[in-house]
Parts: sequence; structure tokens; C-alpha cells
Amino acid sequence: MLDRLPHLIDPISFADKQRTLQGQIPLTKLSRLADVLLHNNGQVEIDLSFSKEGRLSVVRGTIRANLDLECRTCLEALVLPVDIQVNLAVVKSMEQAERLSGEYEPLMIEDEKIPLHELVEDELLLVLPDFPRHAEECKPYKHSTEEIKPAANNVQQSQSNNPFSVLAKLKNIGD
Repeated sequence: MLDRLPHLIDPISFADKQRTLQGQIPLTKLSRLADVLLHNNGQVEIDLSFSKEGRLSVVRGTIRANLDLECRTCLEALVLPVDIQVNLAVVKSMEQAERLSGEYEPLMIEDEKIPLHELVEDELLLVLPDFPRHAEECKPYKHSTEEIKPAANNVQQSQSNNPFSVLAKLKNIGD
């Protein structure tokens, strides 16, 4: 086991040496994930073991985090606890990836070394819901009272703000 997490890892070499990585990565280091988070404070806990299964280099372990997202229903904060079971096989081509058993997901590498935070970030991005929502019923979204106007004013205003109203006038002129 390494005392601190390296920036770059060589999954094949780590598998040959049966290395284990345990530690925390700050969410602030995961820039692609930060784009979808409400707040990027906190840590991602990782526990990854590298080993060989025959000629196959594999990565197994867990990735855990509490991610702050925005609920798409009520627009309030939502904490999504994530506990990912990682079961990856290192491959260098799509042909190798297609030959994997259903037990493994492919970890495609082009170079010998890859950034550890990108591996972790990819796994987290894969489990994010498209439309995060609270498990319980959300509070209804409240509109400001300025947005609600009497019905007669809305009809008059919608006709004047209608971008096609100019076309309607031109159509009447041509007759």
C-alpha cells in the first residue's frame, strides 16, 4: 500500500506488483465533475487493488463520496451518497475490450501511465443521474408574484411580444 496517492499510475505495473491504493482525493481536483456539482467541497474515498488474473491486469475496489447536486424538481440542494464497486480490466484496444467477460468493465489505456484522479472522476461521472431528484417529494417551486399577471394583460402582452406578430401584419398588407 502507498502512503499517499500518486498523481499518475501505471495500472499494468501496479497489477504486476499487486499494489493497493487507499486514501482521499479532494473534489476540487475533479474539474469535469465540478461542472455538475452544486458545491465541490469534500473528499472522495478510494480503496483500489491492482492484481493479475491470468494475463489480464485488473482493478477492483470501491469509490465513495457524498456529492452535492441540484434537484431538478425543486432546485434545492441534494446530497447523493455514492458507493461504487469498481471491477475494471486494463485493455489497450477495442478488440480486447470486446473480448472481456461481462464481469469486467474495460479500462482503456493508451499510454502506460494515467492520472488517478481521471480514473476516479470517470467512475463518478458514470453513476450520476441525468436528472437528480430528491427521493422524497420535493417542495413545489415558488414563482414570484411579479410573474403572474391578470389574464387580459397576458393576452395583450403576448400578442405584442409575439415574434410572429410582424409576419401576421405583413400577410394582411399583401391582400
